[in-house]
Amino acid sequence: MDDRQSFDRSSAEAAQSMPVPEGHSPHNANGASFESDRAQQPHSNVFKNDGSGSVEAVLQSDIGVNTLLTRLKQSVASAREFAAFLKKRSTLEEEHAQGLKKLCRGSHESSCRPDNRQGGYAQHYNEVIGIHDRLADNGVQFALSLHQMHEDLHDLASNVERGRKQWKQTGLSAEKRVQDSEALMEKAKAKYDSLAEDYDRARTGDKQSGRVFGLKGPKSAAQHEEDLNRKMQAADSDYASKVQIARNQRQELVSTQRPQAVKAILDLINECDSGLTLQLQKFASFNEKLLLSNGLCVSPLSGHNNEQSRRSLRDIVFQIDNVQDLNSYILSFTTQAGQRPTEVKYQPHPSIAPTQQPNPTYPRSQTDFSSQPNSSEAFLQGPNSNNAQIPGPPLDQHPASDIGPPQNVGQQHHRGSPREQNFLPDGGSTGPPQMAHPQILSPSYPQPPASTLASASEPALPDLPPLRPVFGLSLDDLLRRDGSAIPLVVYQCLLAVDLFGLDVEGIYRLSGSAMHVSKLRAIFDNDSSQVDFRNPESFYHDVNSVAGLLKQFFRDLPNPLLTHEHFQEFIEAAHIDDDVVRRDSLHAIVNSLPDPNYATLRALTLHLHRVQEHSGANRMNAGNLAICFGPTLMGTGSNIADAGWQVRVIETILHNTYQIFDDD
Repeated sequence: MDDRQSFDRSSAEAAQSMPVPEGHSPHNANGASFESDRAQQPHSNVFKNDGSGSVEAVLQSDIGVNTLLTRLKQSVASAREFAAFLKKRSTLEEEHAQGLKKLCRGSHESSCRPDNRQGGYAQHYNEVIGIHDRLADNGVQFALSLHQMHEDLHDLASNVERGRKQWKQTGLSAEKRVQDSEALMEKAKAKYDSLAEDYDRARTGDKQSGRVFGLKGPKSAAQHEEDLNRKMQAADSDYASKVQIARNQRQELVSTQRPQAVKAILDLINECDSGLTLQLQKFASFNEKLLLSNGLCVSPLSGHNNEQSRRSLRDIVFQIDNVQDLNSYILSFTTQAGQRPTEVKYQPHPSIAPTQQPNPTYPRSQTDFSSQPNSSEAFLQGPNSNNAQIPGPPLDQHPASDIGPPQNVGQQHHRGSPREQNFLPDGGSTGPPQMAHPQILSPSYPQPPASTLASASEPALPDLPPLRPVFGLSLDDLLRRDGSAIPLVVYQCLLAVDLFGLDVEGIYRLSGSAMHVSKLRAIFDNDSSQVDFRNPESFYHDVNSVAGLLKQFFRDLPNPLLTHEHFQEFIEAAHIDDDVVRRDSLHAIVNSLPDPNYATLRALTLHLHRVQEHSGANRMNAGNLAICFGPTLMGTGSNIADAGWQVRVIETILHNTYQIFDDD
């Protein structure tokens, strides 16, 4: 009995401690050592084991799983907090970028009004606005990147949280089973110890009282001892089985279940922390990229190939010449100023003029032919006067040397006036010289060369009234007025890009000259039927300005090309993952568009398909074109998350051009 009690005590102690046998490594499902697995998995970077194995001891203890679950919960909370920060920052950046773009559009339209300064100042000011517009584009891209990071981090946190709940249930339930089995073992041990003590007292106790009273009557000491021995044997068997069960369950927990739970939770912690760190690194990189892009917009590098035509904001501002602008403005009224009047003098009527005074009131030098008064007196005296009495040679016999340079200047000045040209005598004229003499005596002032006038007034916007406006009208209004389903401005722009812009790098992405866009817009608003973009001189050999004019037309539509009414249907169709189903859904929505919208979208899509076929030269594939035309054709929605779906709508249409539209 002493040996059995000693074995029982050693069994209980072994069940309580249950160490992993030295030299034994539990195996995972693949049959490999768990210790070696953990050394190869990424979670090995989560902690560094010290020399005494303190970290490993904590992880393999009864509190290891619960400790890791708490740490994993902290990682998920941190990931969700940074995801919320990215969402708010994305919203702020989107609002700022859209506000800046709206400000640029308003400022550009205001600068084109005739009540503002034009000329060189307007050109430089529009370049300043163009820089801010590019800054806004950078802000929109930055906001879209932050929104995508928010979605990725939110999905990561959700997936890790599901894994945490799963392993919380699995790991803690295994720990609970072991605790329950050990509690049953302790209860069986207590019962066994109590019966063993009673049996020991019955065996070695007082034997004077020969009987013990029981339920069935008095028992003898021998019977009582035998009964206690039988109960003790049964309790001993139950206690031994409970010890074996607890030992097996703890052995399974320590060798299999707990290492699996620890490994899985460590992997989730590593995944969550690594994902959060990655998003933080991307956030830092995107901030640097935004600042660098804005810096290059404000001050481009001098040797950058793509920025040769762009100047820094400082250079643009410092090149504003107020004196040149003022002179250009004044010279633009040269044709309206007319000829400077001759000397003001009093000329009495011939009927009341005194006849005894042949000399006029205003004496003039006889040596200066241009100031001779005789010709004017002869003209006033009428045809009956004797021309021979007038000193000096006749007017039609004056040599060119007597007239001098003023005659040439005056003749050049009056040659452009048809009304006065009829009064100028030619070389073979036989008419009276009195009709030509006032033209010779009229003073004239020198005019600047035609090239100077052209260069001075070139930067100014054309002063054309909007007789037949195109921009800002709906497609239905243009169809009713012009009778064409495709607006003429769209047709001309597509024609110009097809002829001269398919191989231009960055077409529809790089901005053209804001001054050229304003000029072309004014021309179309005046009379679009007079525009012919088959000649590149019509758009100043700047095909990027034509591309910008086309996008400006679609942005100015009161109702976007894909219409507000179908906006939500397009967004819902873009959410479809299956390519064929998404294409068919978009095809059905496109077919339901109004006639002018459908016809214009068809022409634009076939054109953009030709552009992307030259992507090897222009670097504009379907994805890049979709980014440029997504918000332009669908309008700006109230939810920033729709921006990515707008791009997907246009990209799907471009990828399935000939499935959605015929190519006739």
